[in-house]
Amino acid sequence: MHPATAKWYDRRDSVFIEFCVADSKDVKVSFDKTKFGFSCFGGTDNVKHENEMDLFEAIDEKECKHNRTDRSVLVYLRKAQPGKPWPRLTKEKAKLSWLSVDFNNWKDWEDDSDEEMGNFDQFSNIMNDMGGEDDLADLDAPEEDESADSDDEKMPDLE
Repeated sequence: MHPATAKWYDRRDSVFIEFCVADSKDVKVSFDKTKFGFSCFGGTDNVKHENEMDLFEAIDEKECKHNRTDRSVLVYLRKAQPGKPWPRLTKEKAKLSWLSVDFNNWKDWEDDSDEEMGNFDQFSNIMNDMGGEDDLADLDAPEEDESADSDDEKMPDLE
């Protein structure tokens, strides 16, 4: 048995784990308050994959789900304490060779708040209401009363 390669990322109320197993069959996912288990057969060799871990924090096992596609199995773990960031997926600090962070989906959600995002949307609307480029003067064109600068004169040839 081999552990399946997986990527994970943290959200405000949940944690996602994607097990990268193509053509998975007999997928079994078990949710416990502080433990998680995954097993399946997959790949062209029909290898049995099995992963088990003690989670960093407790989950609400009744709200957890998984979804299988032809390329992977995505697991949704609902946090028992929403709003608390998970610096890692597992209880122990040891690095697991089969597990990595999914930086494409990672988001530092603890730094942004809904209020700040609302302010950003409000700012965007104000900018849009100010008008488009048609209202701006052509900044590259010289003004009509602008005379030639002294530094625009022809320079003498170098000897």
